[in-house]
Amino acid sequence: MNSLTRRQFLYTASAAATSLAGINWLEAGKTAKPELTLGFSLYGMPHLKTEQAIQAVAEIGYDSVELCLMDAWDATPLKLNAERRKAVSKTLNDTGLKLTSLMEHCNLTGSKASQQKVLERLKRAAELGHTLKPDQPPLIETTAGSGKWDDLKNEMRDNLKEWAKVAESTKTVIAVKPHRGGVVDRPEQGVWLVQQIDSPWIRLNYDYSHFTHRNISLEDSMRIMMPFTSFIQVKDTIMKDNKARFVLPGESGDIDYVQLLKLAVKNGYRGDICCEVSGMVFKQKGYDPIAAAKTCYQNIAPAFQQAGITRG
Repeated sequence: MNSLTRRQFLYTASAAATSLAGINWLEAGKTAKPELTLGFSLYGMPHLKTEQAIQAVAEIGYDSVELCLMDAWDATPLKLNAERRKAVSKTLNDTGLKLTSLMEHCNLTGSKASQQKVLERLKRAAELGHTLKPDQPPLIETTAGSGKWDDLKNEMRDNLKEWAKVAESTKTVIAVKPHRGGVVDRPEQGVWLVQQIDSPWIRLNYDYSHFTHRNISLEDSMRIMMPFTSFIQVKDTIMKDNKARFVLPGESGDIDYVQLLKLAVKNGYRGDICCEVSGMVFKQKGYDPIAAAKTCYQNIAPAFQQAGITRG
């Protein structure tokens, strides 16, 4: 099929307009306008074949994609033989989507012996990332697991040192996400861990849905985390029966995504804004992954224009 996807058409038209205008920020000696990408995580498409999911994401208009490598998903490394890896890589190249991240589920807690399986998992993920996109390998993002921070922070620090060795040896950034109710669930806790390691390969994943309704402001959380953040995910949180429940990004109306984008850029962020569909959503009866991806796009894409931020 030779027809352009919507995303490719918009990119081509934009590039042509820039060329005709004769704009060259570097030659003009000006700082280029900040560019962010808008992506979708295939965590929200658990039952689709990876190539099919990538194609759907591109056709909706996204710039980038995150693969989910958890065991039940199609893209887990042990399921992708050499032929499938070539097919996935080709689909990424054909659609023009940037592969920004690989989602994993690795506990940062546990004994050194238990961590060996985690380190092997991280190595497999890094290998897959470099195979699919050798020129621009994606980062690996994961939560840290469960438990009490005060009891486990030193154990996690020591384990993260070993993660950093894997990250450096494979030239792959690993980003840890503070997660509501997890062992790392506050911005300052994530920052403490990263500062203890002091490695450019260990970074953070920012997701404000884990801080809403907790007296943690968007401004404060971004100010604390952005200097250490290499990936941003977005979704919403509502309170139902005094319990937090994740919903599609933009669905609650509680998060000001225009302000989020502006603050991210102001604090130096130049990466991906990745829409994530929670398991609380995709496990519901009648869930439609394509419809969900379209809703995410419709809710978040306008915020880029309103914030005056170019999508790269």
